[in-house]
Amino acid sequence: QVTATLVLLLSVLGLAAGGKLLVVPVDGSHWLSMREVLDGLRQKGHEVVVVAPEISLYIKPTKNFVMKMYPVPFTQEEMDHIFWRTSQDILQEGSFLERFLKIYEGVKNTSAMFLSTCTHLLYNKELVRYLEESKFDAVFTDPVLPCGQILAEHLSLPSVVFLQQIPCGLEFEATQCPNPPSYVPRVFTDLTDRMNFFQRVKNLIFEIPNYFLCDVVFQPYAKLASEFLQRDVTVPDLLRQASIWLMKLDFVLHYPRPLMPNMIMVSGVNCAHKKLTQ
Repeated sequence: QVTATLVLLLSVLGLAAGGKLLVVPVDGSHWLSMREVLDGLRQKGHEVVVVAPEISLYIKPTKNFVMKMYPVPFTQEEMDHIFWRTSQDILQEGSFLERFLKIYEGVKNTSAMFLSTCTHLLYNKELVRYLEESKFDAVFTDPVLPCGQILAEHLSLPSVVFLQQIPCGLEFEATQCPNPPSYVPRVFTDLTDRMNFFQRVKNLIFEIPNYFLCDVVFQPYAKLASEFLQRDVTVPDLLRQASIWLMKLDFVLHYPRPLMPNMIMVSGVNCAHKKLTQ
């Protein structure tokens, strides 16, 4: 009897070591890289539950994970057109002002669609009740859109975030990580980490439009989170609750910059691993 009990305990040891992970992804290329990590976690014995909208670009039902899909108020054709239009605007040439205005309009349209998706997730009472009763160990999410962080706060769960960067450098504000414009190049500047005085001024000027873009993207989430959690919160408040920041960066393809102890570089985790010919 003792031997039988011991064999039974050993047989379930692998299951006991695995955790139950709630995944709130962001669609597009963000999901493609996250999916590789989730496959690895599943192979290690973790139970992965993915919450996603029924209409998406790449997040489709799969046997690899438990998929919890919820309805959204737009069609596949409407989503495809918005992403196509935005990608065309980004790739077009023109002055900085022209590019900024086109990108601003594209960000405004895609942000409205993603905000609608998040709203329909949080106010899906049946789905949220299932999440509350499922006793997850942690939330794994992409904080480019903070819907996963809102859920983590509601469920009182620790969160692990997986990202390359957040617009406006909110990840550095949330982690109190140094991000000086005199040293860290901003997007679209083509500058390096070694700048003269005038290049530093240019780098600072390129930082200014980010605040307008971030107001469009993130302020509605602060309002949504405050209504859902029934207390005043900001997006940086939500991001500060993240326990681990898995950064898709490395100092081979990116310029060196300060990092905090809970920011871990994992660049290349979604790359194919093949033997070299020599």
